[in-house]
Amino acid sequence: MATKPCVFIHTNNKQILGAIVSQYSFERFASDRNAFDVKLIETKDYPWLLEHEGRSYLRDGLKRKWMNDDLQSFTVLRFMPPELMGYQGRSLVVDPDVFCVSDVIPLLTRDLQGKAILARHRTGSKRRVYASSVMVLDNPKLEHWRVKENFTEMFRFERDYMKWITLQLEPEDSIGPLETYWNDFDKLTRETRMIHNTKRQTQPWKSGLPVDFRPAEKAGSLMPRNIYHRVRRALFGEYGLLGTYDRHPDPNQERLFFALLKECIEKGIVSEAMIRDEMKHNHVRHDAIEVLRKTPSLAEKPLFAA
Repeated sequence: MATKPCVFIHTNNKQILGAIVSQYSFERFASDRNAFDVKLIETKDYPWLLEHEGRSYLRDGLKRKWMNDDLQSFTVLRFMPPELMGYQGRSLVVDPDVFCVSDVIPLLTRDLQGKAILARHRTGSKRRVYASSVMVLDNPKLEHWRVKENFTEMFRFERDYMKWITLQLEPEDSIGPLETYWNDFDKLTRETRMIHNTKRQTQPWKSGLPVDFRPAEKAGSLMPRNIYHRVRRALFGEYGLLGTYDRHPDPNQERLFFALLKECIEKGIVSEAMIRDEMKHNHVRHDAIEVLRKTPSLAEKPLFAA
């Protein structure tokens, strides 16, 4: 019997509500809900992440400290699906801030033309880099993905996190192009298939909360940006002076998230008590309940006028 395709959403406790809404979005828009599975990959289930807390690893040529409470500590788990599926069948892996707004079955059943990976090219970059935040994976072709082992290589300074996460360590001919509408960066249009809230500063469910992610730094220790962040961290802590999350500039993207969350509540997937607990831990904006009550359903008000 053929292995059923599976969509994986990788997450940590800070982004768990987004991950649950993402999981629901794939099921909601599917033309055949039984044609594929949807599962979460959570950092709490991988103790080897915790074991490296505070240790130095290589990231874009710099040595950084691994922090499990960072907003994006889940990113290395993007590479888990082939192993989780026994290197059989096909998988789709997405970040917890990616939400499906169309039927994903055409993507899951697409002819990959011999490629092991489909991913969106990172526009604006002169290097051969890809956005691994959304990947279609032919699992049997990825038996060299051994995530725990690959993760520990970063701490021996044998593997650079940025080269790993942008797929620069994969053979060029093993990667096929993924249309941008399957990983639409902060753009929601009629053509969008999956919307990705890549700009962490404006994620719709975080507005007003203290920033709890670490800004990217480039290699080159004398770069002004690097010097500023080193001094800021030394004097004020990892997240000192980073301010708060901003309101998303596109009301439609904010409404999409809260309309999907409202449906999750109606279906018993999420409870209001859970949302309040997430608010208490500063994982979800403190006015989330009020926003939910004011948000019309997608049936009442479609994302786009007819």
